[in-house]
Formats: sequence, C-alpha cells, structure tokens
Amino acid sequence: MSLQLFAHPFSSYCQKVLIALYENDIPFRMRLLSPDDPATFEEFQRRWPMQRFPLLLDGERAVMESSVIIEYLQQHHAGPVKLIPEAADAALEVRMLDRFFDWYVMTPMQKPVLDSLRPEGHRDGYGVDEAKRQQERGYAWLDEKLAGRTWAAGESFSLADCAAAPSLFYADWVHPIDGAFGNLRAYRQRLLDRPSVARAVDEARPYRSLFPLGAPDRD
Repeated sequence: MSLQLFAHPFSSYCQKVLIALYENDIPFRMRLLSPDDPATFEEFQRRWPMQRFPLLLDGERAVMESSVIIEYLQQHHAGPVKLIPEAADAALEVRMLDRFFDWYVMTPMQKPVLDSLRPEGHRDGYGVDEAKRQQERGYAWLDEKLAGRTWAAGESFSLADCAAAPSLFYADWVHPIDGAFGNLRAYRQRLLDRPSVARAVDEARPYRSLFPLGAPDRD
C-alpha cells in the first residue's frame, strides 16, 4: 500500500485528513503515533523534524499540512468526491473557509486546552478570555454565512467541511455554540451525521479521556 498516514485518531487535524480519505474510500495504512510504538514515532521525526501531524507518505514522497495533504490526494489519488471545485472562484471560497475554520475556530479553541496544561502561576487567563471572544465572533460570522447552505461552501461537501467537522466538534466542547446560532448548530449536526465524519468521531472515541478539559458526555 503506497499511502501511509502518520497520525492519531483524536487529533483534529488528523481527523480532517481522515475524513477526506474516507469520503473517497482511498486505501491507506494508518501509522499510529503512540508511546507504545517508538519506532513509528522515530520514523515520523526523521521524515518531518517539525513533528506536526498528520504526515502523509506516498512511496517516499512526504506531504505535510492537512490542507495540502487533501489537495495532494485530489491531484494524485482522485475519487468521485471533488473536495476542491474545478471552478476557480468556487475553489477560492472553499479554500477561504478552510482557512477560516483552521485559524478562527480551531486555533482559539486550542488556547484554553493548552492553557489548562500549564503549571499554576504560568497560565494566561486574559489570553483564554480573548480566545473565547474570538470564538464568539467566529460563531456569529459562520451562522450568517451558512444561511441557506447545506455545506460550508454551498451544496457540495468540500475541503472546507473536512476542516469544519473537527473544528466545530471540539470548539463546542470548549466553548458551546449558543442556541441563538441555529444555522451553525444545525450544520454541526449535519457534519456529525455524515458517514465519513461519524467514522472519524467513532475511531477517536476510545481516546476521549485524553482531552485535558474533560470530554462532555455527548456527541
């Protein structure tokens, strides 16, 4: 099997790529990054010294960063679901929303999580509050953007939805989406009902005890 994915099922960015793989039923070998397999982690470090996962290996070609990996899959292992549209303007919309979910939903969500791992006396309460305010701004913008849309960029499932699924999944755990944002809450549920997303969520379920803030008893 030429494709190998160095990843962990509980990682949001790994889930983003797993959803893309599952959407097109692309065969690959999962290289689980775990303390129980130091040899795999050593190979991962050798191939990508920045140590940010996921990492896709296609033969001897290494592909880094989740959005780039998904574009690479479409170019070199295309399936029936086109996650990046061929039309230039539609593709720009998808890529913009992909960046939005990564930078303005996922990134602020991670601030409280990482802050909880800091020792007492070294925590950044102001930064955590600012991150939550940014999440609220992101929720409000998305709620308006999603009006009348089935998926993030329209009626077709895309790269943007691969990014949205883990972003909104974990963001709602950290800073729940207010009931006033009905479009966004309904979209999150549609994502969870999508077979590729449901599979990624189920595969990560055994690792929920790893969530530093404590995983809620839902989803």
